[in-house]
Amino acid sequence: MTVTAAAPAPDTAAEASVAPDPPVVATAEAATAEAGAAVPRLDPRHYEPARVPYVVRRHAGTPDTLGVGRPGKVGLLELAFERIGERTELTGHYQKSPLQIMRPLYFDPARPDLAVTFLMSTGGGILQADRLRTDLRCGADTATHLTTQAATKVYRMEFDYATQLVNLDAGPRAYVEYLPEPVIPFVDSRFYQRTVLTVDPTATVLAGETVLAGRLARGERNAYQVFASDLEIRRSDGELTALDTVRLEPSAAGVTGPAVLAGHDVMASLYVVTPLAPAALVADTLHGALADCGLLYGVSVLPHDSGAWLRLLGSDTRACAAAQRAAWDAVRRLLIGVPAPALRKT
Repeated sequence: MTVTAAAPAPDTAAEASVAPDPPVVATAEAATAEAGAAVPRLDPRHYEPARVPYVVRRHAGTPDTLGVGRPGKVGLLELAFERIGERTELTGHYQKSPLQIMRPLYFDPARPDLAVTFLMSTGGGILQADRLRTDLRCGADTATHLTTQAATKVYRMEFDYATQLVNLDAGPRAYVEYLPEPVIPFVDSRFYQRTVLTVDPTATVLAGETVLAGRLARGERNAYQVFASDLEIRRSDGELTALDTVRLEPSAAGVTGPAVLAGHDVMASLYVVTPLAPAALVADTLHGALADCGLLYGVSVLPHDSGAWLRLLGSDTRACAAAQRAAWDAVRRLLIGVPAPALRKT
């Protein structure tokens, strides 16, 4: 696993400096995006990642079942939120199975204007050759909480790999929480996800990311072939502020050593991009929230004092979830003066 580019790595044993991936291939999506041309939704240039890391791409193949682009293999979700009157409303919505949502809910007693939206899937998990893309646009002065209805299961793969793209755009003075449930990579799975947060200088975004070592209740640990993740934080003009790169490949360099997962089963991160409080204060708040959690963690500020982030390691999923919630709650109280609401997903 590596943390590269603009974001300084926190002082935790979860970080390691390793050689970068071999050069990756840029698809037609990149050239089209640079040219500013629109691409039809079902064109591979729209749903295929512009770049796939070599550690994932080397598993490319032709499935003996449904291949890339076949019905049900491309999931698309596009949501647009705007401030209307006293609350945030969903004003744009496109979905293609297996991705979908139900209507936004408003149950945060301290923020009745906040639209709570559950991102859902009609399938049981992610399969080989799946290509998923989610685009979330939160307009000026919106308040939105986005989460998944359950953990994301990445199933065993014999051919090819699966990808997931998430593009989140936070407009002026928007307040956005993107806190999905953990990703669980099953034995022999191959998965790449890319999350791009495009944040206006006046907006606030809290984004979380968690990955488990596997189906822990079944004793399955680090039996996946590769889990790769890129999280990018960009300014509204597209300039890169920070990049967090994770590459976990158990059969290669291994992932259980002291410079990687250190024998732990859960790795979680929380990124706070905000102008509402000094970056150092945000970092201190995160550190204080986890001071007594008993887990291995590190906190540091983001480049340009744009916020702060934390990464934690643990082996107890409930303890890790509680630590993440404590950090979320503490940052919420600091930035908007209200506690985190209770989210019931069972």
